[in-house]
Amino acid sequence: MNKPANPTLRHSRLKLLLIMAVFAAPIIAAALLTFSGWQPIGKANGQPIFPQRNFADEHLRVQVSDGQWWAWRATEPQLTLIALAGPDCAARCIDTLTKMAAARITLNRNAPRLRLLYLGTPPVDAGQDGMKNYWALGTDTDGKLAGYRPSEPDSVAALLVESNGTALSLYSAGFDPTGLRKDLQKVIR
Repeated sequence: MNKPANPTLRHSRLKLLLIMAVFAAPIIAAALLTFSGWQPIGKANGQPIFPQRNFADEHLRVQVSDGQWWAWRATEPQLTLIALAGPDCAARCIDTLTKMAAARITLNRNAPRLRLLYLGTPPVDAGQDGMKNYWALGTDTDGKLAGYRPSEPDSVAALLVESNGTALSLYSAGFDPTGLRKDLQKVIR
């Protein structure tokens, strides 16, 4: 003959099952969303690079002004912000470059985790504007980044590159430097 279950024991088991359900529900929901192909959409200001490119694996060669080759894989984790100026970089272009350098400064103690690389012909007043104090000046020797370079005069585009050489985001000509600053603060912590 079966003995009726103790109501206290049954109540305790029910509580245990409810607690397990509370912890299991988000895991099950996440698994269902992942297998269905859904990905959260962030509010980044840059456009993701598709298909993804790794500049180190592609052997993208950039020669900096001192004659050295740019190392995509830094010795310590550092992202690279590449500025690609259009033809005739003048006042508007320099203003955007200045705001990009200021975005690095606002990272405070994390500022060393971001390297600034300017590719192309430097602006005429680059020496007087102190550009060389913040930017490494270089040349894309094989022209592999020409597709990202803006064609409009006095404009600049930017690429954010991970410390392993993977291109993360493109900021097309006319981008908002404030949005770039917000993205950098999210990525570099």
